[in-house]
Amino acid sequence: MNSSKSILITGSAGFIGSHLMDRLIDEGGRLVGIDNFCDFYSPSIKKDNSKKHQQSTNCKIYDLDLLDYERLEEIFIEHKFTHIVHLAAMAGVRPSLENPRLYDTVNNHTTINLLELSKKYAIEKFVFASSSSVYGSRSSVPFREDDDISKPISPYAATKAAGEAMVHAMTHASQFSSVCLRFFTVYGARQRPDLAIHKFSELISTGKAIPVYGDGSFRRDFTYIDDILDGISKAIDFKTKFEIFNLGESRTYTVNELIKLLEEKLEKKAIISYQDKVVGDVPVTCADITKAKSLLGYNPQTHLSEGLDKFVKWFQDKNKILS
Repeated sequence: MNSSKSILITGSAGFIGSHLMDRLIDEGGRLVGIDNFCDFYSPSIKKDNSKKHQQSTNCKIYDLDLLDYERLEEIFIEHKFTHIVHLAAMAGVRPSLENPRLYDTVNNHTTINLLELSKKYAIEKFVFASSSSVYGSRSSVPFREDDDISKPISPYAATKAAGEAMVHAMTHASQFSSVCLRFFTVYGARQRPDLAIHKFSELISTGKAIPVYGDGSFRRDFTYIDDILDGISKAIDFKTKFEIFNLGESRTYTVNELIKLLEEKLEKKAIISYQDKVVGDVPVTCADITKAKSLLGYNPQTHLSEGLDKFVKWFQDKNKILS
């Protein structure tokens, strides 16, 4: 990383954010991470993710709610950011159905705060973490960046689509450039415990039933964390005024296929409890990555079976330490 860059990463103690911090710390440069260590899942997990960053000499970590505009502005003034990677958000389709006002407040207002300060303090590049959920419920695949996203089917998806629109609007009205990255089902070491691969591995390992919503035929485009990090790194340096890219692996697996693979890797049979479909869940996600390959040079290298080998090793090593 160019040492002249001063990069702010929001959500720096989360799954993707902590991995990105690791990568950028190793590349040199000046880094600031912001995370509010909320209790959406155990704050202790995020504190562990952040330990290396707390000890780094070229990195500063703030425990801060991004809704605190005045304190956030003080940090902008102090560190003179050139680049922002905005990963922080209330995540998850199903929880957003339970508390849509929280998702609106956190996801939309924090994005606006960051964009307003980015304009005010003349940053160079704003990278926004969006989601494949913006595509809504559709059967035609793969999803292309120019597909209509005007019909999201969960509050979480709606906040991500709104975030993209706000990034575009503020980029148009400012000197900075921006990239929106639509992530497709990211997995790997440190994955949130509520996400399928981590949750299923825990349930299989402890002999508990896996809740599968529907008949297990929903398909997902699973993307390994290292491939996502490559895409983010390329987006930070990509020269553009405004652009949107899909970051996926561009192949799909059903939930039933995923469970079968995990059974093989964990060497243990799963107990499956099929349940009613959940409103807001989409039947399929699949990224068309033609644009990202052509313009970003994005080229995912890790197929699901290989990625699960790496995940399961991390998962089993973690459980050995905890036991």
